[in-house]
Amino acid sequence: MVTAMGVLVALLLVYFAAQALKSDAPSSPVHTVDYRADVAPARREAGFDLVAPPSLPGGWRATAVSFAGDPGSHWHLGVLTDKDRYVGLEQGDESVEDMVTTYVDESATRGGPQRVAGRTWTTYTDTGGDLALVRRDEKTRTTTLVVGHVVPRRQLVSYVASLR
Repeated sequence: MVTAMGVLVALLLVYFAAQALKSDAPSSPVHTVDYRADVAPARREAGFDLVAPPSLPGGWRATAVSFAGDPGSHWHLGVLTDKDRYVGLEQGDESVEDMVTTYVDESATRGGPQRVAGRTWTTYTDTGGDLALVRRDEKTRTTTLVVGHVVPRRQLVSYVASLR
């Protein structure tokens, strides 16, 4: 009887191990979204040149996308890098100061300029590891901010360069 019970327990362990290996459960509880479906409608409604990456780098995934129309149009795209680091793209009619305060830190430090794809962006950092690249288009009165949390500068610059 003890031998039969041992065999039964062993079979159950093998069964549960096999189920765990073939499980389709995601390794991360973070849901991904297809942001590209939202780009065209948001561009039609936006009163500015809405930007988005045509595709994401390998291993990156979009986790949030939203667009709010007038008054106060605002575009948001949140992604996670292949190292699960957050990168947020914010674009709207808010001032640079308001965007930096909202999406980086009230005490963010302004850094030097960063040239990306022929345009000058201003950098901001905070003590928590955020780095932001910000550009204001006075013609359209639009601010574009890309912030990364503990994301290497070269990776953030490459992402900004991909925006179209």
